[in-house]
Amino acid sequence: MIALPESGASAALALCAALVAVNLASLAVAALRIGRKGNPSAFPAGAPVSVVRPLRGLEAFSEETLLASFRLDYPAYELIFCVADAGDPILPLLERLRAAHPQIPSRLILGDERLGGNPKLNNCVRGWDDARHEWVILADSNVLMPADYIQQMQAAWRTDSGLVCSTPIGSRPGNFFAEVECAFLNTLQARWQYAGEALGLGFAQGKSMLWNKPFLEAQGGIRALNAEIAEDAAATKLVRAAGKRVHLVAAPFRQPLGHRDLAEVWSRQVRWARLRRVTFPLFFAPEIGIGALLPLMLAGLVAGTAEAALWLCGAGALWYGAEMALAARAGWHRSPRMLAAFLVRDALLPAIWASAWARTAIVWRGNTMDIRTRDAAPLETGPTAA
Repeated sequence: MIALPESGASAALALCAALVAVNLASLAVAALRIGRKGNPSAFPAGAPVSVVRPLRGLEAFSEETLLASFRLDYPAYELIFCVADAGDPILPLLERLRAAHPQIPSRLILGDERLGGNPKLNNCVRGWDDARHEWVILADSNVLMPADYIQQMQAAWRTDSGLVCSTPIGSRPGNFFAEVECAFLNTLQARWQYAGEALGLGFAQGKSMLWNKPFLEAQGGIRALNAEIAEDAAATKLVRAAGKRVHLVAAPFRQPLGHRDLAEVWSRQVRWARLRRVTFPLFFAPEIGIGALLPLMLAGLVAGTAEAALWLCGAGALWYGAEMALAARAGWHRSPRMLAAFLVRDALLPAIWASAWARTAIVWRGNTMDIRTRDAAPLETGPTAA
């Protein structure tokens, strides 16, 4: 225990109570927002859409996620697949699926355009340029598109929209650490994105992005997204600078996870944390308080009384119970192991937060990059074995 004057212990408990209240409020706001369609869409009815999907390498669910692209229930869309390397192992699968669905207009673009250190953006540029329609969706390869994927994206478009996107929801975890990934993606990160958007602070997410091509071209085009190392951060700033807003789909799309190990979860979360810290440092700084374990344990150590310990246990049960309730309401993954997954997630959060401040290098798609500033030299330092 930490011996503090009674006033100090009271202050610690009050701060902890405030953090609990803020997180419970964010869970409540997200629960009210997710699934709610809101005002009527301002998207022009029946407008044709180009779907651009950058691909690299075979993943556990590649066939399923790519096949979903050809089964969208929309009358006028084209598919543009972008692959940087002509020797990529995804190509035989992609060509087989294209041949099996000749009724769906699709094209393959080989080779990227080297704008900077963001390999996904480099891979998308030529596909964007080749898109025939004024409405373009940029969709990651591991997004599992439902049949009404395009309609759901369109339904979120408002008169003040500059961008519609969807955060990923982890689904079908194959082991415990994949459930930890669900705990990060779903009731933590997606929750805060939806709570922020409901309060007028919408942030872009690069997994699925619906753009009006003339609007983005007027702001400098897709190459303007190279202003930041992460294209979604650049998109957020570009849309806000244009006086528009980022809106989210009513219910986010799923990303099947399969098996994950601790190293994969750590690497991905550290990479995203470092990107958030560099691109939005003022919003990233309070993230130290978004997990339950650290504030509750510190308050317990400071207070040092049985009564405080009981209160803190009750607060923790309420916090994690609210996360489970949000997952149940949204139809997201739940299991008897989720409480353990929440605890592991929250045990990792302080280390991830500290690592984001301590280092500026990330490993992204086999490349080690320095992300301190957009013009850091060099941004890309070459391939690694990671």
